[in-house]
Parts: sequence; C-alpha cells; structure tokens
Amino acid sequence: MARSKSSSLWLKEHFSDPFVKRAQAEGWRSRAVFKLEELIDRDRLLKPGMTVVDLGAAPGGWSQMVRERLRDSGRIVALDILPMAGLGGVEFIEGDFREEAVVKRLESVLDGAGVDLVLSDMAPNISGVEDADQARAMHLVELAQEFAAVHLKPGGAFVVKLFQGRGFDEYLKNLRKAYERVSMRKPKASRARSAEVYAIATGKK
Repeated sequence: MARSKSSSLWLKEHFSDPFVKRAQAEGWRSRAVFKLEELIDRDRLLKPGMTVVDLGAAPGGWSQMVRERLRDSGRIVALDILPMAGLGGVEFIEGDFREEAVVKRLESVLDGAGVDLVLSDMAPNISGVEDADQARAMHLVELAQEFAAVHLKPGGAFVVKLFQGRGFDEYLKNLRKAYERVSMRKPKASRARSAEVYAIATGKK
C-alpha cells in the first residue's frame, strides 16, 4: 500500500531526527527520554529511594531513564493503555487510565505507599478535530492531576504534558493553588511545531 505524502514526510523527518538517532545509538526506548532528561536535570526532580509513577509510559523510555538515574534504589510503577516490553526494576500495569478499575489496580500495587513524583506523558490519539482532541487531552491531564492530588506526598512533584488550547490557563491556575511552584518548560527534544509543553509542579501543599 502506498504511503500518503504526510506519512512519508513524517518518516523522513523521524529518521533524520538527531534525537531519534541518539536514542537508537544509546539504547533508549524512545527519543522522549531526552525531554525527561532535560526536565529532571533542570528541576532536580530525582532523589535516591523515591517512589515514581509514570503515566502513559509505553514504550518505556521515561521509566528506563528514571530507573537508570535511581540505580538500585526507589520504586517505579508504570502504566499505559498500550503493552510495554518488560523493563528490569519497573512494575508495569497495562490498562486505560480513564477507567476507574485500572486506577484501582494502580492504587492496589502502591498499597498505600506515598508517591514522591508523578510523571504524565499521556496524550490521546489525535483525530484531527482540534476541539475534540483538546477536550480529550484535557480530560487525561485532569485525571493525572487528581491522581497526584490523592497519592503524592506533601512536598512531592508532578510533571505533566499539556497542549495549549481551551482549558489550559484554568488548569495551570489550579496547579498553582496546589503546588508551591509551577514552571513551564519546552524541552529541546519537543518538536517546534508541536503544541506540547510540560508543567513542572513542585512542593505539593
């Protein structure tokens, strides 16, 4: 089957992308690790012995990076609607975070343990209908924020991927009420044409 012009352009861009090449050369699961690497270095998000929850984890690059940085200390629980190949030192739950039963499974795995850092790189499948896509994206980030509100320890941190559009400003306003400090970041590995940005919320009140 012939590829569409847009998918051919995407493939050309993807395979000439320096972050894709670097990820392949260094054995990382995705180019997205370099977004997280910049965020955790700039905002000093990781400390030995932490419990970290990674939402929207597949193919596992972020969990891989956190495991590498924490070495043998701490605990990482990853969740995604997509399957993910096993990763040493990472507990993985396959399921849809929008479903209450899946969130309950995650809570059961945590077994009451407080979480130090919640990472959310979740994004909906894009339909191309801007308003609908933005609404779905905001629903996911609201669920992630609710999870962090319940499970993060006081002083904990929350990193969430956001798409600029309807609901964005209100969401940030709510984050600022719940955390001591909220910073916006656009990592170098984020494609310039993407509307994605990351909110780094630290010091949960």
